[in-house]
Amino acid sequence: MNASEGASPAGEGDDLPAVAPQLRALRRRTGLTLEAAARSAGLSPAHLSRLETGQRQPSLPMLLALARIYGTTVSELLGETVAERDAIVRAADMEPTRAGGWTYIQAGGRGRAMQALRVRVPYGTQGDMVRVHPGEEWLHVLKGRLRLRLGDSAHLLGPGDSAHFDSLTPHRLAAEDHDGVELLFVHTLLQSPTATLCLGPQTGEMP
Repeated sequence: MNASEGASPAGEGDDLPAVAPQLRALRRRTGLTLEAAARSAGLSPAHLSRLETGQRQPSLPMLLALARIYGTTVSELLGETVAERDAIVRAADMEPTRAGGWTYIQAGGRGRAMQALRVRVPYGTQGDMVRVHPGEEWLHVLKGRLRLRLGDSAHLLGPGDSAHFDSLTPHRLAAEDHDGVELLFVHTLLQSPTATLCLGPQTGEMP
C-alpha cells in the first residue's frame, strides 16, 4: 500500500507500542538504505527517519506498506512474537492495536503467506490515500459502509459485501458514514524483502 505521511506525533493519542527500533532493525536487515525504503513506501527519507527515531508514529496503512517492503508482518514490526505457528486464533488472544486512527485485530496466524486482520476505519481517516503494490487483497464489510476506489471506478459496499482484487490496481478505502466501518481484511505478504513494491505516491480526492 502506498502510504501517505499522515502519521501521528509520538505520544499523542494512539495506543501504539514503540515500533521505532523494529523499523530501523528490519530495514537494515533487508539491506535497504533509508532513501530506498522511503521511496518504496511513498515517504520522504526525513519522515521515515522520524518514524525510526520515535518522533512520529506510523498509521496502520503505513505499517502495512513497510511490512511488505521488509518482507515481514505488522506483528513483527510491533515486536510481537509467538513460540510457534498455531492454526487456531482465540478471541481472547485478539488484542486490538490502534495506529493512525485505525483499530485492527490480528485475525489469523502469524508467519503465514497471508495476513488476516479485523479493521475499523473511522470516518475521514486516511481516506485520500491511494495504494499500489504487488499481491492480492480481500475484504468483507462487517458493519457500516465502505467507499472503495479501484482504478477509475468507485464502489459503495455495505454489510455482507466483499471485494477481491489485484493490489496493483490503484485502490483507496474510506468510511462512508460518520460511525466508521468495520472490515475483515486479508492480504498476501511478499516473501522477497527487497522487491520493489510501490509505483510512486499518488493522492487524490474520493469522488
